[in-house]
Amino acid sequence: MSSHETFITHLIELRTRLLHSAVALLLVFICLFPFASDLYALLASPLLAKLPKGGQMIATDVTTPFFVPMKVALMAAFLISLPYILYQLWRFVAPALYAHEKKMVWPLVIASTLLFFCGMAFAYFAVFPIVFGFITSAAPAGVAVMTDIDKYLSFVLTMFIAFGVTFQVPVAVVVLVRMGVVDVAKLREIRPYVVVGAFVVGAIFTPPDIVSQFMLAMPLWLLYEAGIVVAGWMPVNADT
Repeated sequence: MSSHETFITHLIELRTRLLHSAVALLLVFICLFPFASDLYALLASPLLAKLPKGGQMIATDVTTPFFVPMKVALMAAFLISLPYILYQLWRFVAPALYAHEKKMVWPLVIASTLLFFCGMAFAYFAVFPIVFGFITSAAPAGVAVMTDIDKYLSFVLTMFIAFGVTFQVPVAVVVLVRMGVVDVAKLREIRPYVVVGAFVVGAIFTPPDIVSQFMLAMPLWLLYEAGIVVAGWMPVNADT
């Protein structure tokens, strides 16, 4: 088979995997569509619980009350269908991997997905109540706290991504050690720089209050330590 034919075959295979993923995402979204408003209410509950009596969220654009819940439903559909999407990605790349790489990929994909979900759950259940409580209590007297639902969604998504990515640190550490890029001793040596970097990341990706910055920086550091422990149990890949 010529290189051109091989390239076309790969494109066809990629199209097939993308189509399967898109169909799965669409089917889940259709199932969630009737519950879009309920999903947004669930997403907004950490803030609503901290608003003063009579406080509420607002919509400043004409189409916002419709499109924002749809975005939440789409986000939920993506998270639900993510295992199947990752499976399709695996089906595409698996033929190009060696046997030892195949053994390594699935545990890393599963661990990475679970850790991302854990990061989102940590943000929702632990961080949001504290952050929103601090923000609403810090409002000056006579100021009514009413957040636009679209801006709230953007804030929540940013926090979800920040904590989801932060919780990937153990996976990144294990991969680097497994590939021989860095050893465990070096990771322990640079620990002070990691701690400082964790608080810098917390200052960048969280609201300007010390509580939320601390609640992102501390898990990042602890997960780094967990990655070192796990990496210490694993042999370095001699094939790389």
